[in-house]
Amino acid sequence: MQIRNVNIMSNSVFEILLLLVSLTVQASGAAPGLAKPGCNDTCGNINIPFPFGIGAGCFMDEWYEIDCQQSGMVPILKKIELPVLNISLPNYYRSMNGMISVRLPLIYSNVSCGGDGYGVPVSLEGSQFVFSKTWNIFISVGCNTLATVNSTESAVVGCRSKCAGTNISLDSACSGRDGCCQTTLPSSLQSISIDFKEEGGHQVCNYAFLADRSWFLRSNSTGLYDLRLKDTVRVVLEWGIPNTTIDAPELIGQVQANFSCTGYNLYDQNLYHSSETMPFTQCYCGTGYRGNPYLLGGCLDIDECEGSYRCLGTCINIPGSFKCVDGRKKATFILIVLGACVGGLVQVLLLSRWLYKVIKKRREIKQKEKYFKTQWGLLLQQHLSSSPEGNVAKSKLFHFKDLEKATDRFNQDRILGQGGQGVVFKGMLANGKIVAVKKSKLMDKEKIEEFINEVIILSQINHRNVVKLMGCCLETEIPLLVYEFIPNGTLYKYLHDPNEDLLISWDTRLRIATEIAEALSYLHLAASIPIYHRDIKSTNILLDEKHRAKVADFGISKSVSPDETHVTTLVRGTFGYLDPEYFRTGHFTDKSDVYSLGVVLVELLTGQMPICQLREEGRSLADYFINSMEQNCLFDIADARVMKEGKKEEITAVANLTRRCLSSIGWKRPTMKEVAMELEGIRKLRSSLSFQQNQEKIKVAESRDSIFTSGKSFVDMGVTTFSDEQPLAHCESW
Repeated sequence: MQIRNVNIMSNSVFEILLLLVSLTVQASGAAPGLAKPGCNDTCGNINIPFPFGIGAGCFMDEWYEIDCQQSGMVPILKKIELPVLNISLPNYYRSMNGMISVRLPLIYSNVSCGGDGYGVPVSLEGSQFVFSKTWNIFISVGCNTLATVNSTESAVVGCRSKCAGTNISLDSACSGRDGCCQTTLPSSLQSISIDFKEEGGHQVCNYAFLADRSWFLRSNSTGLYDLRLKDTVRVVLEWGIPNTTIDAPELIGQVQANFSCTGYNLYDQNLYHSSETMPFTQCYCGTGYRGNPYLLGGCLDIDECEGSYRCLGTCINIPGSFKCVDGRKKATFILIVLGACVGGLVQVLLLSRWLYKVIKKRREIKQKEKYFKTQWGLLLQQHLSSSPEGNVAKSKLFHFKDLEKATDRFNQDRILGQGGQGVVFKGMLANGKIVAVKKSKLMDKEKIEEFINEVIILSQINHRNVVKLMGCCLETEIPLLVYEFIPNGTLYKYLHDPNEDLLISWDTRLRIATEIAEALSYLHLAASIPIYHRDIKSTNILLDEKHRAKVADFGISKSVSPDETHVTTLVRGTFGYLDPEYFRTGHFTDKSDVYSLGVVLVELLTGQMPICQLREEGRSLADYFINSMEQNCLFDIADARVMKEGKKEEITAVANLTRRCLSSIGWKRPTMKEVAMELEGIRKLRSSLSFQQNQEKIKVAESRDSIFTSGKSFVDMGVTTFSDEQPLAHCESW
């Protein structure tokens, strides 16, 4: 009788517990909401997940605001006015970042294509979006045409399409033949404009565009010619939440089993890392959960037992997973699970914070050891030990915590500048010395080689006009380089920044030009191993407290053997400064650096930017300058301060030297040593003339009659040796 009562009680308890578990499963299986409570989560048939939103209070900040136009229910990304086709949240397990598909217009080279000519350049600068390197491709359609994508920060990217005849194949594979070519995009691309160069005479129609790779493959089945009749194409943008956003620290602080948030570098297209110093945050629902991790409580449990046969016994859903039990162990298992959940909840509340700190500390220590042993330290050590000199000076190794303290945890207020390679912070070491800390972006194999290359090259250089490398840090996933602090920023800022009130005098410009040429001449000839810089531009020329030039950024520089005349590489550099001969052949020589210096000399002479869409004679400053020289219009394009302070003979001499540097044929250009010597000669002659003029003023005060007998003209001093060409006259019309 007692045994029968016990069995009845056991069955009753089992049924009650099973009912409780079933109710829990049903609650957890409810459809998760994607938008904030009280906000619309769709526009037409497109889901709008938070941080995006429709209406006030429904989005994180203005970059995520969606305007749902009632006519046609088309969502518009309001800040940049682009139609939205799809928005997806990050998916950690599929290695997918947060993405948003939008529509962008085609860009035509002429109105023969049926459009309005050149499309308006698209800029995402200042936003939380970049053009996806992974999901987009660049397509150019046209016969015998070179199309290039230009960006203010990125090196030139482009492709060349050819045709056997004059007709474009309607089903081209875009391999470069049959009138269509394609190429991948660089990382960090936030703004685009497209240039076309017709090679073989005017063509009927040239057009180009960025496009979602999968969308393009589907659309291309009807032919490329029909594609140009479309107004827009589908493009994928990647997005993240800046860590400066109020919600980001709150999300990262919510350490829960059902979702996680990590630091993320949006501009380097890399998902896997955990550094807290990353500028962006991305959140993911954990295994066994689904929903929106950007909403607190937005990740809900998936019922793995629903709609599938997973167990020989009974499938029981638990948070994030499921269990299989046979009939005899159901009651015992449920009791254990419920007891464990209650006890575990109490323990988690008491110990989770302490445990999080301990695990985080141990993880950081292991990561530092791993980075040094596998990624940076051993690889750098191998390069240094295999150096041809065998005695390359090893730079100082800094601890990450010291650099973190020096830069106030890489505070945004400490940023000196940033570009495609990384961000530079101002820091103060424990000994009071001011330094510049370069924090590179997440790297692939090519970026790792650039980092090591810069350390090795700068370790070999000791020149007053080359920025000094003080050391590096190898304890982090992101490499850190420590340089001497150069207080006055870049030459580009002083020449082109509209907010910069300081103007560089003609004397200072001559000195800066001479110092740059002398530093490059040292790299080409006097260094232990000849070095080609490969990226000379005004943004890579720094000015110290006395406005002395310092050549910087050796990430893509190359060391060459003394018996080598060139290096053959993939074309790298910055549009506007790139040697056209190097662009055509892929052979970089010492004369390629001379060409880039020539563009910098034109900037110093004219004060104009190397690339300008408003320039009537062409966007390239080099072509514009050469055309002006051929029309004898030098003095009309020269900077006002240059004309005021410099003598025309001096300006003409520098201009003629610059013109030789910009020759389209490399062997016709002077060597860097010849450039440095000629600039130094002009400076010395200018100094001697200034001294002579002062002496003449003194003699005028003593005797007016002695002026004509004791004075010498500028021509008497040998100024005609600077040039065998006539001084350039003003343009009569422009």
